[in-house]
Amino acid sequence: MINRRPSFLVYGLLGAFVLGSAFPFYWSYLVASRDNSVLTGDFTLIPGGNFWANATRVFDTIPFWKALGNSFIVSGSVTVSVVLLSALAGFAFAKLRFRGRGVLFLFVVTTLAVPTQLGIIPLYMAMAEFGWAGELEAVIVPNLVTAFGVFWMRQYLVDAVPDELVEAARMDGCSLWRTFWHVGMPAARPAAAMLGVFTFMQSWNDFLWPLVVLNADNPTLQVALEKLQSGYYVDYSLVLAGTTLATIPVLIIFLVLGRQIVAGVMQGAVKG
Repeated sequence: MINRRPSFLVYGLLGAFVLGSAFPFYWSYLVASRDNSVLTGDFTLIPGGNFWANATRVFDTIPFWKALGNSFIVSGSVTVSVVLLSALAGFAFAKLRFRGRGVLFLFVVTTLAVPTQLGIIPLYMAMAEFGWAGELEAVIVPNLVTAFGVFWMRQYLVDAVPDELVEAARMDGCSLWRTFWHVGMPAARPAAAMLGVFTFMQSWNDFLWPLVVLNADNPTLQVALEKLQSGYYVDYSLVLAGTTLATIPVLIIFLVLGRQIVAGVMQGAVKG
């Protein structure tokens, strides 16, 4: 019988990977818990006692809570929209037969090769024309659906939903919407979970477009944190205190939803 138990080397590599992934977060907290002299003084891995003092300075320097709320609004809205619309488009490309399907899907995939920076100027002009410059709508609406999301869901649904199951649902009298909602969406749950995580993280960490279109009174969290390092002198303990505070909500969300995400992915792998 072949021994399939992981070896000591596997556990060692996994442990090293976990430590390497977690160390940047610990380093951020380490610097945030001390004053700015930690980078020029003696090296130590023991946190100091200045974290809450630095956090208070962050709250006094930038509109942290408003920026945090804006980031949750933007990231949550974009995530829900991208998952739903990408699943709809992916189901259509995977299971419906209509004229021009291949050309349209090729166009969607081709847009992935277009750099985001090329569209910033015309997109800003459009947002200004709509009267959304400086408003959260300018960050949410252009990101309601993504080409990557459509591609991801289409590739998953091609094999996850048999054509016979779709035909059976239609023969039983299900409308197209009910077929998608009761047949396609349950099968797409693992892919939708992963797409939701990727989309939330990308939207939460997005910096360039919110910096361009939003003003200083209505920023997202990443834009607000940029104000902590403006000037000739950079207080790294202040900057990393803000960075640590901005990371905590994402870690909490992942800890709460991580088990469901992993369970959904493993369920999809077993079914596949």
